[in-house]
Amino acid sequence: MKKSILLSCFALLSFSMFAQVSTPPTSTKSEIHQAVGLTDVSIDYSRPNMRGRLVFGDLVPYGRIWRTGANMNSVVTFGSDVEIDGKTLKKGSYAIYTIPKVEEWEVIFYKDTNNWGTPEKWDDSKIALSTKVKVQNTDRKLETFTIGINNVNIDYADLDIAWERSLVSVRFKVPTDTLTMKSIDETFEGPKISDYYAAAEYFYLTEKDLTKALNWINKAIEKSGEKAPFYFYRLKSQIQAKKGNKADAVATAKISLELAEKANNLDYIKMNKDAIREWSK
Repeated sequence: MKKSILLSCFALLSFSMFAQVSTPPTSTKSEIHQAVGLTDVSIDYSRPNMRGRLVFGDLVPYGRIWRTGANMNSVVTFGSDVEIDGKTLKKGSYAIYTIPKVEEWEVIFYKDTNNWGTPEKWDDSKIALSTKVKVQNTDRKLETFTIGINNVNIDYADLDIAWERSLVSVRFKVPTDTLTMKSIDETFEGPKISDYYAAAEYFYLTEKDLTKALNWINKAIEKSGEKAPFYFYRLKSQIQAKKGNKADAVATAKISLELAEKANNLDYIKMNKDAIREWSK
């Protein structure tokens, strides 16, 4: 009998330790990723259901700040600056809060995104941007709260918030032309400084064409101007030394040493001093 009781207790203890009841959440998580022109936009939010309840004016009172979803903040992230209602919203992540009214909603982009629902203390200084939009009444009743990015165009899209029979739409413009022209200009300008340096370093390390390597590091230094760092000159001196131009290598190493001393980079100070000593023999 004691053995039977002991086994029963062990079984119950094992069940309590390892058994887990899985139930579906009442508000499901949703993630949206959408490219608008050259701007990446994402939304992370929870989706409550009506479940027979009256939503606006009851579950969601009119005239009060609403979390605009369920659970943690509904968060939208813009990959570049966008324009809403003639105002600039900087690239980054924002909590979406709203103040619903019968005919008009205020949509607020809030800088603090780590709240369960609304903040314990609302801070107007954290409002990055707010705008007012008209409510559209829909023929179809929407059971599940929905945020979407629709009417996607090259230069704009609509951030839509819909539930029950209400829809509000916030149009945001993206800087597609600015980003495109920047890309075109950078492409036709040719390689970047970092590209010249990387190519020179690769040719030096792999002992390929050292004349090309020297030409590329010279271009990197030339394009950098007075901002050329000590490690650019260090690489140039190494290439010159490997080509057999020891006198030139020493002269370049002295420039690298001077810049390294200004930057207080002890590693490069030592490397340059050792190199100058070796190449001066």
